[in-house]
Amino acid sequence: MPPRRGFAKPKNAKGTIKRIIKYMGKYKVLWPIVFLCVLINSLTGVAGAYLIKPALNNYIIPMIGSQNPDFTGFSHLLVAVLAMFLLGVISSYCNSRLMLYISTNLLYNIRCDLFEHLEKLPVRFYDERTHGELMSRFTNDTDTLREMMSQTIPQLFSSSLTVISVFVMMIILSPMLTLVMIITMILITRLIMGIGKRSANAFRQNQMCIGKMNGFIEEMIEGQKVVKVFNHETHAKTEFNNLADDLRKAGTAAMTFGGLMWPIMGNSAHIQYAIVSMVAAAVGIMQHAGTAPTNFLLGALNIGTIAAFLQYTRSFSQPISMMSQQATSVLNALAGAERIFGIIDELPEVDEGDYALVNACEAKQDGKEVLVQSFANTGTWAWKNPADGSLKKLNGEVVFDHVSFSYVPEKEVLSDINIHAKPGQKIALVGSTGSGKTTTINLLTRFYDVEEGKGQITYDGIPINEISKDALRRSLGMVQQNTHLFTGTIRENIRYGNLNASDAQVYEAAKLANADHFIRHLENGYDTVITGDGASLSQGQRQLLAIARAAVADPPVLILDEATSSIDTRTEALIEKGMDSLMSGRTTFVIAHRLSTVRNADEIIVLEHGKIIERGTHDQLIEAKGRYYFLYTGNRITLDE
Repeated sequence: MPPRRGFAKPKNAKGTIKRIIKYMGKYKVLWPIVFLCVLINSLTGVAGAYLIKPALNNYIIPMIGSQNPDFTGFSHLLVAVLAMFLLGVISSYCNSRLMLYISTNLLYNIRCDLFEHLEKLPVRFYDERTHGELMSRFTNDTDTLREMMSQTIPQLFSSSLTVISVFVMMIILSPMLTLVMIITMILITRLIMGIGKRSANAFRQNQMCIGKMNGFIEEMIEGQKVVKVFNHETHAKTEFNNLADDLRKAGTAAMTFGGLMWPIMGNSAHIQYAIVSMVAAAVGIMQHAGTAPTNFLLGALNIGTIAAFLQYTRSFSQPISMMSQQATSVLNALAGAERIFGIIDELPEVDEGDYALVNACEAKQDGKEVLVQSFANTGTWAWKNPADGSLKKLNGEVVFDHVSFSYVPEKEVLSDINIHAKPGQKIALVGSTGSGKTTTINLLTRFYDVEEGKGQITYDGIPINEISKDALRRSLGMVQQNTHLFTGTIRENIRYGNLNASDAQVYEAAKLANADHFIRHLENGYDTVITGDGASLSQGQRQLLAIARAAVADPPVLILDEATSSIDTRTEALIEKGMDSLMSGRTTFVIAHRLSTVRNADEIIVLEHGKIIERGTHDQLIEAKGRYYFLYTGNRITLDE
């Protein structure tokens, strides 16, 4: 038998149980029915075992050797037993169906609450956690909770009732045999626990050896060229043989102790049964011979009593074993639920902005040109002042005014950043990795907010913290370096930029990004289904789709974060005109390591260690022969030059 699986202890079991009970409260009408079914199922099993005594003593034994046996009473007893067990089966079925309904719906509610809350959390939350960690909340943690709700709780309740009922009936039949049974169970349990502890240690050591071997094999396979270049094949083989020998020894020990558990567990009940049988038979014979008294301690040990007691002996150990196993499931489930509730308790993204983004059209009021809110898609966007409802046309003017920022205290990532992007201008941010380019964009999109007293970012003269995040991000289009595509058709992935876009708009956006040509050469064209984040497409093709997605959104301000980094030089040349058309009339921020893509920028800003060290046009910076010149040409200029 393998060792008991590891478990995690919840830090606040009491609080977690209260929250689970709160979810369970939605089905409070069904819970009494569930527990009634469990009660009936447990009691029918206990009562059925007790009927062995009258069946033997009152009917079967008297009929042995009788000339005219009377089966009437015995048949009535059989009907009663059959009805009792039929009632138990029905109650067990009803209990299973109800718990299935409760557990699946309860988990549905928890998953919905969890996902809904995840959508409200800030980007910082996702940056600090791995995707696997969050996925585990929806899979492993909810699965352990489902197991507890649908199986563990009913089994614990049923096992508890069974143990209590059986123990009471055993004392009624014979306190002395009950004491014998408890003593033998304690001795066997101590033996099993001792072997189980050594077995768990052996399996733990075995898993460690497996992990070391797997890690070594993975390293050797990935680094096979290095091994061969340096002629380390013999050394690698020797090291592998040592790891394999350690695994052999650990595996032998684990399987030895694990192999002992099954026969001991399987035969412990038989040993206990045999000991109780021998003691009961000896006392019963002595009572029949008159050499042993019949009193409260010994009980009247006739054949019916002994048979019923032995049946209870079998029924007593199994629920206790099941309860000990279910305790681990409860701890795992509570720990999983605690992790789920830990995410639900995370503070959602704060949005104190009130300015909204609305459709507008130009009209005349009192002979003056003014903006009027329109519910039609006019292509003109305006900021709506929450105080007086006045409208201000969205032009795309972005200003960073002495902005400083830190992800963690005392470690400044941006320092005194000043940028003025006028409407329609193309601003390029360049610099080495970690210079603060992406952080600048994170502040503009309000994935992170500038702390009070650390400068200000304005958008058309409005502080961006006064603009609602939904409105702000609706006005921004973004093409990231790491393209993400969703499961669905290519048409749906492009339309993700604007869910209300028509097919004609989707095609036009694809043409603008130069993606239309390769899309139409696919087997199903725009209806080609993408799975696995577009694994069937090249990285360049995926990035073209991301550019098309931004184009269909038709944003006033465009952010290109290494948008052409995964596109080869030929493809880059093909989409250059399309990108220029996409950027035409839009304020554009471009982050690029491939500096050939930013030559025509209105202003190039060079960042290093979070500070602006150079700014100007391409020609101006080349002429200055500073950091940008080195990044562009690869030639370092000395002070003498």
